[in-house]
Amino acid sequence: MADQQEFHPGVSLAGAVDLEALKHQVKAEPGQAGGAPAAGGYVIDTTENTFQAMVQTSATFPILLLLWVPTDDRLFPMARALGDAVNKLNGQIQLSRIDIASSPSIAQAFQVQGAPALFALIGGRPMPILEGLPSDEELKQITDQVLPKLIQAAQQAGVTGTAPYSGDPSADGAAGAGSGAAPAEQIPPEHAEAHQLAQAGDYAGAAVAYEKVLESDPNDKVAARERAKALLLARSANADVREVRAAAAAHPDDVDAQLAVADVDMIGGQIADAFDRLLDYLAAGHTDELEPVRKRLLEYFLIPDPADERLKRARRRLATLMY
Repeated sequence: MADQQEFHPGVSLAGAVDLEALKHQVKAEPGQAGGAPAAGGYVIDTTENTFQAMVQTSATFPILLLLWVPTDDRLFPMARALGDAVNKLNGQIQLSRIDIASSPSIAQAFQVQGAPALFALIGGRPMPILEGLPSDEELKQITDQVLPKLIQAAQQAGVTGTAPYSGDPSADGAAGAGSGAAPAEQIPPEHAEAHQLAQAGDYAGAAVAYEKVLESDPNDKVAARERAKALLLARSANADVREVRAAAAAHPDDVDAQLAVADVDMIGGQIADAFDRLLDYLAAGHTDELEPVRKRLLEYFLIPDPADERLKRARRRLATLMY
């Protein structure tokens, strides 16, 4: 495995897709019969719009990057083996799959000339693992030996978080996003504009559009959840995680510093850490900052599944601290 190197995003890559891939092109969508394995579990699909947010989360948990073409059936066994291996590790590492045909600038950033290519990403720094189709022996070495070593290297670097779980990868329609998406939902027509803005990376615009939906229907729980996610990403998707954490450690009484690092935890899937940080801040006697912390927590509370035990515990604790 090569040494870590600085990451320098590029802008374009002409001819990134191997012409041989055209002979192996499959029309089926991932997860459909004959198609590529679906995302889900601890496997996500990342695009140019969600790439930066994904890089930021590598400061929370290690990421295995697969640069591939999801219509090339030669790559399906590799993608399936990597996905199965990552999912068995229960969030110790995440697999992020990037379609270099749809996102050529990412291929340029990693200076690869074709698919597949495999990198590790820890703390925003990429480490090349493989370029080209591996042999069965090489693939087994990656799943059995390299992945545990990556997790160990991440732990030694202080990257010890758990990746978010994003649904059953065997379920029809399962799909991932930059910060770990749930299985795909039918998009209501009134959500279309907001959804498109979010997909394009305009999270602030998406939040405004979802607010308009809520003005028409205050009981639209999906719009409320998606607005909360958009506000979160608009604030902190491009934050420098190390700087944010350093500022929070240096200024434990600063409410803005604590809110910022809680955002980073939420984006990274560290929901309990985000809740506990803000609740501990209130418990430490910062009652004069109750309102901004309460407002941020109520926003966070819209994001997890209502049955999530972490959410239930945080709600109870907030109620206790308020009264």
